[in-house]
Formats: sequence, C-alpha cells, structure tokens
Amino acid sequence: MTSYDQRPWLKFYDKGVDPDFTSPDATCVNLLEKSFIDYADHAAVQFMGATLTFHQLDEYSQKFAAFLTEIGCVPGDVVGLNMPNFPQYLIALAGTLRVGCIASGVSPLAAPKEMIYQLNDLDAKVLVSLDAIYEGIVLKIKDEVPGLSHVVVASAADILSPSGPGTPAPLEGKTVLTFREILDNYPAKLPERIVKPDDVCFIQYTGGTTGLPKGVELTHNGFATNILQWEQWIGFEHENETILSGFPFFHVAGLLFGLIGMCLGGRQVLIPDPRNTSHICDEFARFKPTIMANVPTFYQMLLQDPMFGKLDFSSIKVCISGASPFPVDAIKEFEKIVGKGKIAEGLGLTETGVVIIANPQENPKKLGTIGIPFQSTYVKLVDLNTGTNEVPIGQEGEIIVRGPQLFKCYHNKPEETAHALRNFQGEKWLYTGDVAKMDKDGYFTIVDRTKDMINVSGYKVFSREVEDTLHEHPAIECCAIVAMPDPDRPGSELVKAVIQLLDSYRDKDRAELEQQIMEFFKENMSPYKRPRIIEFVDQLPLTSVGKVDKKVLR
Repeated sequence: MTSYDQRPWLKFYDKGVDPDFTSPDATCVNLLEKSFIDYADHAAVQFMGATLTFHQLDEYSQKFAAFLTEIGCVPGDVVGLNMPNFPQYLIALAGTLRVGCIASGVSPLAAPKEMIYQLNDLDAKVLVSLDAIYEGIVLKIKDEVPGLSHVVVASAADILSPSGPGTPAPLEGKTVLTFREILDNYPAKLPERIVKPDDVCFIQYTGGTTGLPKGVELTHNGFATNILQWEQWIGFEHENETILSGFPFFHVAGLLFGLIGMCLGGRQVLIPDPRNTSHICDEFARFKPTIMANVPTFYQMLLQDPMFGKLDFSSIKVCISGASPFPVDAIKEFEKIVGKGKIAEGLGLTETGVVIIANPQENPKKLGTIGIPFQSTYVKLVDLNTGTNEVPIGQEGEIIVRGPQLFKCYHNKPEETAHALRNFQGEKWLYTGDVAKMDKDGYFTIVDRTKDMINVSGYKVFSREVEDTLHEHPAIECCAIVAMPDPDRPGSELVKAVIQLLDSYRDKDRAELEQQIMEFFKENMSPYKRPRIIEFVDQLPLTSVGKVDKKVLR
C-alpha cells in the first residue's frame, strides 16, 4: 500500500531534479553577489522603457547599503519596503540584505492602521515608500511610528527622469530623503559584514488567528534553498530566461520571483499594476518572456483582453499559477491560447518560504492538482480533527510539511509558533491549515481552505481581522464575515459582512448606515479586505456554546 513516507511522487521528478537536494551554506547574499559578477553586462530589469543591468543593480544596492551603514543600521535592524514593483524595491532589497539587515514588505494597499501596526511590530528603523503613499499616508502617521528614524521616498522619476523627483515634504523628528539622493550621493562600497545561513533575512506578514497579522521570520538559507530548488525544478537557463510576474514584491510569491531573477541571472519585466492588462500585453510583445507568474484571477483578466490572444507565445515555456485554485475549465481556455501543458499550479505559503509543491516542468502536469512535493520536502495529510493520524491515500486531510525552506518562527509570537510548528512522529512539522488529498502518484489537490479564510483574487483575507475592525464601529453589536463567490471572477470570492446592530441603531436608516460602515472600512483596511456586501440581521445564529454559527450563515 502506498504511503506518504514512500514519496510516490519521486517517479515523476524531471531529469536533473535531485530528490534530496540541499545547500546548507547558501545565503541570499552569496547568490546575489555571484549573479552580479557572472551576469554583470546582462539586462536585469526592464521598467517602463528603462533597462538596468546586473552591474547597475550591484552598484546601486551597494549605495543603498552604504546609506544604511552611515545612518547606524546594524545586522538585524529592519527596513520596510512600501511600493509596487519598481526597480527601487529590488535595489533596496539587495542593499538591505548585503549589510545583514532584515527586509519586510509593507503593502502599498495597506490602510494607515495596518501600516502603523506592522512598522511598530517590526520596530522598523527605515521605510522606503512610494511618493504617493508617503504623501497620502506616511505624513499622517508620523507620530504613531516612533521607532522609525528615516524615510526614503521613491518615485518613477528616480529611474526614468534625468532631473529626478521633487523634494518631499519634511517630517518632524525623522530624516526624509529621496531614493535618487542615495543613488547620487553615496559610494558604491559595502561594509565588512558576514551574513550567516541561519540569519533572518525577511519578515513577511500574513494573517493571524488572533486577528492581527503575523510576521513570518524567514532565514537566508531557507529562502536561498527555495531559489535553488526552483532553479532545478524549472530547468532555469540563467541569462536566457525572462520573467514576467504579476505577483507584487511585498507578497512572498513576488519576493521569490524577484529574487529568482536577481540571484539566477534572469531578466525581469516589472509590472507595477497587474490589473493593467494592456500594459502587460505590450511588455509581453516587446520582451517575449519565457516564464510568467500570476494568480488565476489575473490570468483570467488577460483572457478578456483582445490583445492577449494575438500575442506570439512561442517563447513561453511555463505559466506559473498560485495563491488560489485555477478552475480546470479556465486552464483549458487559457492553454488554447498559450499552448497545452504550459500552466503549472503549485502551493506555497509565507511560512514555507515559499514553494513546497508544484507541477513538474517536463513530466505530466495534472490539471486541477497543485502537483508534487519539492526536493527534500516531506508532505503528509493528517486527520482534520486530531492532527495526529495520517489519513489514507485519496482521503482529505490537513497538509503538514517539513523541509529546508520552512520559516524560523513568528515574530514576537511564540504561542502562534508553537501552534504552527508541532511535533509529529518525533520531528517538527508545519501544520498549514490547508486541506487536500493525494492520489496514488503523489499529486496533491486542494479541496478546501481554513474555514474562515476568504480568497480575494489570490489575497488571503482572514475573517477575524475584518471582524475585529468592524467591531470598533459604534453601531455594531455583533458581526460575522463570510465568503461569497465572485460572479465576475471564477475561483475568487467576495467578502460579505453580516451585522447585528445595537438596539440604539436599529431604527436608523439602513442605507445611510451601510454607507457609513463602508467609509469606516476605507479608513481602516486594505481595499481587498473590505466587505463588498453588507447584510443587516436581527439576530446572528449561534452554536450551542454561544459562538456565531458561520456554517449556517454560509
């Protein structure tokens, strides 16, 4: 009888993929610096008509590193990166890592309250922020992030304009400068600092069961290992590859593809706005990518653009899909255009730093599955109730995983860490909360998600976080957040709020209240987390122990 320990998936590994691959001495820094030397004259970044070479990335990241050193940043200090997919993100990322500091992606979609929480939780010393976000949010929250000493304002003009950007408004008690000033005024010189494999390189935020996001600490070796696993898995051809990814760098999947490009000599076509399908089509036609990466929703948006169907897809060897399930019918429609067998789904979590399961490149890709486990990655399915017994092959269970790429811990949250990383059969395994089943060949299929998780165009929305925010509104006695299918985006969901009002508000005009609550969310939550539907009820259904019964609501 087949078992998980037998790793039935190994017989579907492509040629050249080592099932037990590890690289215990690798760090993101030594991968970056080797790439900067080996591919110095090759194009590294294409952005809005501008090209940066690997030599320029090397030089500019050294300048950013020199800036961090001069202002007193030491290994372990945190730099927040708050912008879309601009070249400055990659420059600051590499510079931060090269001086032993920790990078943390801060979503450009974050509401002021969310940004305040993350920056304070990190005790971030430096924030690199897009000029529009600086003016719209950072200026307003300056007094609520006391640990932040320096703000670097980034603009498209840093790269695209000979004259550079204008002068940003000052912040009392903090030093403000433009990214262009760093590129113009700091030397390309690195301090002598040794980065060790076990050092933390990223703290990426993900939703928490407490309602507050959790900072996931990822190590240099764990992340570097996942990059090298990808190199084997995809058959990466270094300077011959061109990556076009719609995943934002602040998202862990975008971070992975950004570093795959920088660390392995691949050219990256930066997409600041993945919803702008005409821009993507223009860039595709111009640069002929070999690798695409996106969430299913955005692939489906491309299908609706007449320009997309007219492109030449002969250069594409794989379209990687992740973050949410890609409906099989939609995959078939997509592959009618790009070519059969070119969509490859996979599974990654912030905590798994990043990818643990993916469809192979040459061997069969099974539509509707997320594929087979990566090298040196062990996966089991366990009973959903106990978490202690393996379920038979073909039966649904929670995915648990162990491997070299897993996270270190949750930042400042030891109880959450202990809940996620548990002992199973004498070893530490990550309990993912994802429900799947495995067939006899070792291919996994996601059949459910954590009950309270909502998937909005690939972004995970945790109902508890939305509910906690909603409870701050003075009119609300009780509420619950549930998912509704998005009729315009198959495979995606809408956030719905079911609200029980306080007695003193029950006679108020409901349309006016709904508008007030929507405005409240605009001030306190990212756009994708906000409820699109609000329903008022006299009484929320409760379980026998007094909890809101979401099963009934669904």
